[in-house]
Amino acid sequence: MNQAKLFIDLTRLKKPIGFMLLFWPCAWGLTLAYDFKESLNSYYLYLILFFFGAVLMRSAGCIVNDILDKEFDAKVFRTKNRPIASGKVSIKLGIFYSLFLCLLALLVLLNFNLFTIILALASMPLAFTYPLMKRFTYWPQLFLGITFNYGIILGWTAINGQIDVIPLILYFGAIFWTLGYDTIYGYQDIKDDEVIGLKSTSIKFKNSPKLFIFLCYLFLIFSIYLAGYLSKFNNYFYIFMILPIIQIFFYQVKVFDSRNPTKCLKIFKSNNFFGSLIFINILIGKIF
Repeated sequence: MNQAKLFIDLTRLKKPIGFMLLFWPCAWGLTLAYDFKESLNSYYLYLILFFFGAVLMRSAGCIVNDILDKEFDAKVFRTKNRPIASGKVSIKLGIFYSLFLCLLALLVLLNFNLFTIILALASMPLAFTYPLMKRFTYWPQLFLGITFNYGIILGWTAINGQIDVIPLILYFGAIFWTLGYDTIYGYQDIKDDEVIGLKSTSIKFKNSPKLFIFLCYLFLIFSIYLAGYLSKFNNYFYIFMILPIIQIFFYQVKVFDSRNPTKCLKIFKSNNFFGSLIFINILIGKIF
């Protein structure tokens, strides 16, 4: 039971916000591409596959992150008790867990077409080297955004078997979404990060964080509208877009306080709600 608890802590399974932020872009891309005049069986199947894939890959990514950041995590108050940083789980066992989870994710991936499989495998190097970026650049959140929102492309190609301009527009916008919410997340550890020499957009824009986050989210909303326009969505899509706009600007940006770690975490977690709103809006734009 103790090993099971350590495994759950290691993979952050009790913190679903991580894998949901990985899942929503997959659901966006899939819904954007799917022809709802056809049977919904394939749509539901792909949604389930993407969900399990998101859980597995996020879990494996957390382990790799903890292995690479072992020394840094031990010096940060919020992360010092993580299983690998605290020595409760060995690096060797962590590597075994990660490989096992990747194998399960591969079994999920093999249910998709060949083009989607190739694209997914091509993203793996970036996914597992992301934790290193905070050592060399103030833009690790950019690399996270490229990785976390890759599911938009995979969701589209799972249906169409090719890449188009519409998912690319949404993908680039979603990268800015991650830049925004992970910058907010980073303010939980900014004091410790500065002391130990790690870099982030939270540190780079610490003198004007609200402006940076606002601009990131503005670019995201513009990209969603443009993708909807090119997809010839109905008018209901534009009407109901007011809800995610309110959530992301009038809640996240307005109440954000970089000096309050608890509030930063709460705002960060609210992006699960935002992801679900965009998913529903795309459904509305496609179906009605």
